[in-house]
Amino acid sequence: MQDLVGRLTALDPDASETLKVIAYFDTLNAGGAGLDGLLRGAAVLSGVVAGAERRGRTTRYSPRGLHVTDTEIHRSLQRTTRSGSVWLERVGPPHANDEMILERLGLAVDLAEARRNPEGALETALDAGTPVSERAKALARLRVRPNARIRLIATATDAPVMSAPSTVMPTRFGILRATLDLTGDLAPTEPAGIGPRLNAERTPESWEGAVIAYRLTDPKSPVVDATDIGALLILAQAYDPREPHDDVRALAALDPRSADIARVLVESDSVRSAAARLGMHHSTMQAKHESLTRALGYDPRTITGHARYIAAALLLRLSDPF
Repeated sequence: MQDLVGRLTALDPDASETLKVIAYFDTLNAGGAGLDGLLRGAAVLSGVVAGAERRGRTTRYSPRGLHVTDTEIHRSLQRTTRSGSVWLERVGPPHANDEMILERLGLAVDLAEARRNPEGALETALDAGTPVSERAKALARLRVRPNARIRLIATATDAPVMSAPSTVMPTRFGILRATLDLTGDLAPTEPAGIGPRLNAERTPESWEGAVIAYRLTDPKSPVVDATDIGALLILAQAYDPREPHDDVRALAALDPRSADIARVLVESDSVRSAAARLGMHHSTMQAKHESLTRALGYDPRTITGHARYIAAALLLRLSDPF
């Protein structure tokens, strides 16, 4: 499916997008996603609130994966399922793939309803918007006490499944596999993001940390532990990659050579030592330092500028292309 999507992109962009929607929901279905995960996925794909009514209970998620609880529901498109209905809440004309997203959402919800597999318990436990009492019941189904120490591990959906409870979850960075590590001894395949070790009642926090850590993996650091990010994890959790900060935009606008020079300037003890590392003349590096200061809007070698650069570099790795 992924190869077919790639081949069609150049020939028929609309058809390619349709196949991507199908592949997206196929991945969720294959991973045993339940209603909450499917709604999160539909909201991420469509960019609007996705909702469902099942046996008289209404559930809605925003594109950021958060529960929507306001009473005003604008059902721009709706589809009937075996146990209720699903819908998208778009204001204005529908987008090209809205019908396909809703169709696949309805089919996926019916499949999840028929399957009712145990993975749904972990999905519920990971959902910060689910009441604490329901998360506790889900943990009980997994035979996990609320005060047990756990951590979540985020991996690609096609990574080998570890011998622990797992499910696939839509995130703002794509679909990932969530694995519940009850012992702290699981050794995930690379790449992987590891959430902080917390009491099980704080499972959503560990999962959020694992997702951010996964996003920060690269060939040099294929496994990232959220604990190692320290206080910057709070900044990353609050950041919305769809609305990048001006510091992030400025750093993203640098050409690769300038970006490398900025990094070396921040890492080096002095401008002279930075020039030596890059094989540049001191005066050339000094001129480049001044140029970068103007481009970034701050001097990355001052205490405040250094902090701004480090924060922007971290958030740039979490940002969608813009």
